[in-house]
Amino acid sequence: MKSTAPIDTPLDTTASAAQPGDQPLPEVVTAWADAWNGTDPQALGALFTADGTYTDQAVGVTFHGRQEIAGWKSRADSLIDDVHVIVHAAHRDGDHITVEASYCGRLKGAPQPFAVPMATLLDLGEHHRITSDQDYYSLNAVLAQSGLPADWTPPTP
Repeated sequence: MKSTAPIDTPLDTTASAAQPGDQPLPEVVTAWADAWNGTDPQALGALFTADGTYTDQAVGVTFHGRQEIAGWKSRADSLIDDVHVIVHAAHRDGDHITVEASYCGRLKGAPQPFAVPMATLLDLGEHHRITSDQDYYSLNAVLAQSGLPADWTPPTP
């Protein structure tokens, strides 16, 4: 599942633009994936309401508001080469969306890249902006696939 696209080249997400059964992905899911796969951290923050939250359950952090969320994307870009998501499917129930994806990249300094399963829960608010994003994936799997010890911690910026 590793992308061969250079870091500054947007990934071809056309393969995941439709999910099983030829149902198109919700527009917000496509925009969310494009923001993660792009290089502009503000693009991710712009998808959220002003008071939206982004929680990365694997590392136990929550960010509030567009600027903090954009900062999280910026930090991910600084720590992970070719950080990207591959959307496999999305299921919508009103303003709640569950995304099945792979979270991929290569931690800087790691001997190997990673590609781990991820589930994301999105709640939408006014104007179809994200009010809450919760990402679930295994940090242990990321570290193991990367060839890093389980107690590895990222360098401080």
